[in-house]
Parts: sequence; C-alpha cells; structure tokens
Amino acid sequence: MYTYKTVSANKSTVEKKWVVIDAEGQILGRLSSRIAIILRGKHKPYYTPHVDCGDNVIVINAEKIRLTGKKMEQKVYLRHTGYPGGQRSVPVRIMLNKAPERVLMEAVKGMLPKTRLGKVQLTNVRIYKGATHPHDAQTPTTL
Repeated sequence: MYTYKTVSANKSTVEKKWVVIDAEGQILGRLSSRIAIILRGKHKPYYTPHVDCGDNVIVINAEKIRLTGKKMEQKVYLRHTGYPGGQRSVPVRIMLNKAPERVLMEAVKGMLPKTRLGKVQLTNVRIYKGATHPHDAQTPTTL
C-alpha cells in the first residue's frame, strides 16, 4: 500500500545552524536542559542518536543566571587534583562570581551523554559572560 522510508542523518546531510541564547534571568537547570536538547539535535525532525546533528549554541549573559531554592548556599562543585587527599570543593556562589561560564558548562555537560559523541557535542557550545560575542560572522538566530 504505502511505502515509508526512515531517514537517517549522516555527517554530510546534517544542516548545522548557529543559535544565540540570552541567559539573563533564566533558571540554570531549565536553560541547560534546553541547550542540551539543541546540542544533541533532538529538536530536528531528522534526529539520529549516533550522529552529531545538533546546532551550535552561543550563550550570552552567563553571569545573570538564576538558581532556585537554597542552591546558592547549599550547592557545591567538587573536583580532584589527582593527589591523595586532593578533593577540593567550591560553593556555587564563589563559582558564579569567579567563572559563571563554568557553572553553565558543568550543568550542560551533565545533561549530555558520557560518550565520545557527547564530548564532541559539548564543543558546539560557547558561553560568554557579557552581552557580546565574537560570532557575528555566522549570522546566528536569537532563541
């Protein structure tokens, strides 16, 4: 009767666009999940799980992001130096003042797959502190 074909995207058929997202007043978790969806390409009709078919994302005003509840007092980022007893913790309040780009990058990284493809997709996001970015030549669309 009807013949349907499943379309599977590959590297040559994927059309990557540039998107600008303003983080001013946005909630950290909701914004980072939206960014992760765009990076993976799940918003496109030809989404293919094993292909990098997501768009490039530019985030501006990262220092104006919001956290809900008591996360400003309670949330802590952990890292390890690699030496015995080298676990270091930094509260989110200090991290937001020091490097707000890193707070958003860690949140987005946690929402992407922990595979080689996830690492490639994470390179497609650029996060900036202020309201300007150097990617005007790519003619990004505002989200």
